[in-house]
Amino acid sequence: MRFVREAADWAAQIVVLIFATSTIAMPYIIPSASMEGTLMTGDHVIVDRLAYSPHDGLTSHLLPYQEVRRGDIIVFRYPLDIRQNFVKRVIGIPGDHLRLENGVVIRNGQRLVEPYVQHIATFPDRYRDNFPAEPDLTVKPQALGMLRDHVRGGELIVPEGQYFAMGDNRDNSSDSRYWGLIPRENITGKPLLVYWSYDAPEEDLLEFNLRHALDLAEHFMTKTRWSRTLRFVQGG
Repeated sequence: MRFVREAADWAAQIVVLIFATSTIAMPYIIPSASMEGTLMTGDHVIVDRLAYSPHDGLTSHLLPYQEVRRGDIIVFRYPLDIRQNFVKRVIGIPGDHLRLENGVVIRNGQRLVEPYVQHIATFPDRYRDNFPAEPDLTVKPQALGMLRDHVRGGELIVPEGQYFAMGDNRDNSSDSRYWGLIPRENITGKPLLVYWSYDAPEEDLLEFNLRHALDLAEHFMTKTRWSRTLRFVQGG
């Protein structure tokens, strides 16, 4: 059991060393199904921490920095608890006008074609599918403030320094619709590469435990999704 866990840790460290040090790359485990269609529960990814670093000083001419763009998949500190890291797709950047119509995103008057999105719900939900509609009881106070302060003419206008993100598993995603906008300073990087993927329940991925250790020891070969090994993560 210990050997299997150590082997997984070594695999992560080897990939990190390929790209540089942990100051510019870090391992991250996808713990939920909110990005399924693109990232699966149990994907172990390398996150590029340089991608969105500040564009100032000498390093801006030497390193591949970029602005946060529409369609980017980002890793960020969850605005309601910065001890947690989340991963979602950027739908709106500052100045964008957003709304959903029967589950389809309309941005700046244009209906988006999002081939990476999946819809799994068998029932409609007014708020989820027609955002920004009248909020339901699942909406957090921060999102209520967003709806109060930044909705005009039935559209959310993304304010300066903030970003609106959603999961690709659009009907099963806790995202900006429910807890609000993401401050720019919370965005820490972008997933670059799936270095290992293992079929395990969410509770085992969030915190390594004896049950997960036993499962790895018994099923490492059969539950590893070998086809996802060393797969690059594609943004929008």
